[in-house]
Amino acid sequence: MKLPEELQTYHDPLEAVQRLISRFDHRGVVIGGIAASVLGRARYTEDVDAMFLLSTQDIPRFLDEAEQEGIAPRIENAADFARRRRVLLLRHIVTDTNIDISLGIMPFEQEVIERSSVREFEGALQVRLPTPEDLIIMKAIASRPKDLEDIRTLAAKYTNLDFARIKRWVKDYSELMETPELWGQIEKIIKRQE
Repeated sequence: MKLPEELQTYHDPLEAVQRLISRFDHRGVVIGGIAASVLGRARYTEDVDAMFLLSTQDIPRFLDEAEQEGIAPRIENAADFARRRRVLLLRHIVTDTNIDISLGIMPFEQEVIERSSVREFEGALQVRLPTPEDLIIMKAIASRPKDLEDIRTLAAKYTNLDFARIKRWVKDYSELMETPELWGQIEKIIKRQE
């Protein structure tokens, strides 16, 4: 499979992130615009997003391993910021590409990793990605306009989605986030694509 043209500039940062995923026993997955572009329709994205199952105690080791892959913090006190916000703000040094690493801990995030799979691209690039259902759930939680568009694209492309799984997790997160209308909005988007 060929990496979409829109993502060619992300080849080296993706390769570095995938090596980090391997260093951490495959407990990570590429998400965000890259995943939406590969699983759905290629589109512009500003950075590389990934989620790793890491505790806050893993942050120093992760930063050391990232440095070996040419990835460095892009803010001062990145480790302290990550302990408070559960996201590491990094940069691939050679390409000057921003990389955001979310620190997963929730049961849903654990399932995302367990259900993920590796996609292979020309040039020996491999990228671990979530399932379309799990990406839809993550996009629903974020619910920005571009996330809702990604959901439309994914729902149109994948006609055999596990609707019950999407409903369960979106409803659970909508209760947690106190946004009871979220499931109704996502359900309408998905059903319009059927």
